[in-house]
Amino acid sequence: MDRLTAIDASFLGQETASSHMHIGAILIFEGPAPAYEDLLDHISGRLNLVPRYRQKLADSPLQSARPFWVDDPDFNLAYHVRHSALPAPGGSLQLRRTAARIFSQQLDRSKPLWELWLVQGLRDDRFALISKTHHAVVDGISGVDIATVLFDFERQPEPTPAAAPWKPSPQPSAADLVARNLGAIATEPLRLGRRLIAAIERPAEALRGFEEGAQALSEVAAEFANPAPEIPLNVPIGPHRRFDWVAADLGEFKRIKNALGGTVNDIVLTVVAGALRGWLRGRGVRTAGLELRALVPVSTRSAGEHDELGNRITAVRGPLPVYVDDALARLSVVREAMNGIKASKKALGAEVIARFNDFAPPTLLAQASRINFSTRLFNLIVTNVPGPQMPLYVLGRELKLTLPVAFLPPNHALSIAVVSYNGTINFGLLADYDALDDLDRLAAGIRDSIAELAEAASATRAASSLNNHP
Repeated sequence: MDRLTAIDASFLGQETASSHMHIGAILIFEGPAPAYEDLLDHISGRLNLVPRYRQKLADSPLQSARPFWVDDPDFNLAYHVRHSALPAPGGSLQLRRTAARIFSQQLDRSKPLWELWLVQGLRDDRFALISKTHHAVVDGISGVDIATVLFDFERQPEPTPAAAPWKPSPQPSAADLVARNLGAIATEPLRLGRRLIAAIERPAEALRGFEEGAQALSEVAAEFANPAPEIPLNVPIGPHRRFDWVAADLGEFKRIKNALGGTVNDIVLTVVAGALRGWLRGRGVRTAGLELRALVPVSTRSAGEHDELGNRITAVRGPLPVYVDDALARLSVVREAMNGIKASKKALGAEVIARFNDFAPPTLLAQASRINFSTRLFNLIVTNVPGPQMPLYVLGRELKLTLPVAFLPPNHALSIAVVSYNGTINFGLLADYDALDDLDRLAAGIRDSIAELAEAASATRAASSLNNHP
């Protein structure tokens, strides 16, 4: 039995009937859809590589500690891999609506927390897979790793060796769960004692760590004293969703970065800020002096942890200067602010808080997660995940487009997920159905914002060329 980490469990504690904590992607492939039975066989032959996909939650008695992952003795792959088709004409509108409906439905906590939908009827000889996994199982980075396990790097790969028949481990009794909890409590003093001995042996290092942690916590506390502004994105939400996307060229983003400076993530935040500026002004919101805050997840996953599920993330508040009209000036503000955040202890502070959560009982952990997702801290989630830069295949069909889907915390009507894949960088916009009936305007604003930065980059390159060749 593996116990959920504090971060993993926080996504369970934060989930409500209208705020679902699953994430996923719409994956568009070339060619005719495979037969449903062939897809089942393909996934079945590789599930041994992702054992969490055959495990479910086991709550500790009386909610005395974080839940465990245990094998599901009634696991049925056909329940999790589902089959659907788009209505005519099978265009992007029909796919967006289908994805929105799928992401409007909570996952059943009595079963392993994932679904995969095979979607046929997509025009231009294509089909889609829609993946949906609870955030307690996986973060964005390890989600990419799961894709590389289920998919192939070649159109015609070597046959996969047959896996041994799966046999679920015996279900733990309530007494087993209590004993495991008592064992964890008993070993905690030993772990704390080892830390104390290490501190005594290396006092200077321990003092530096204490000072860094204290400084980090003070910087995070200052964030609460500087709340995010109130805007139409931060309203009560319902269970129903809208989805839209923008597909772009990763090479264009790199050309913008090289010409104007900053990182690809700086460009992403600047693009989002430009789109939100236009959207807010279209809604009659005054943007003068207005700076929104984005919750920007930061991976803490080491190179050796890329084959592990669960969450290895912390988060910082990134600036979205919607008060800036000029694209170049907007990028300059974002770049300077993000450089300051990287030099500060804010990300470390969030990690320190997460470590303290490891000692918290579930009731306190749920309260802490609500603070982490408070509208006082941020206006929307903007997450940018690097994906594989080579083509992936499933059953000989090439994956052409990856469209990421994040989640909506309570009172947050929009989240924007960004993922790069094989030369593309794609924005997935998930929104509350009632709060954002104009989501298409925001998607158009992202396209316009990218074009605006690309034009500024071209002008900068042209000016530089003239200066170098008098």
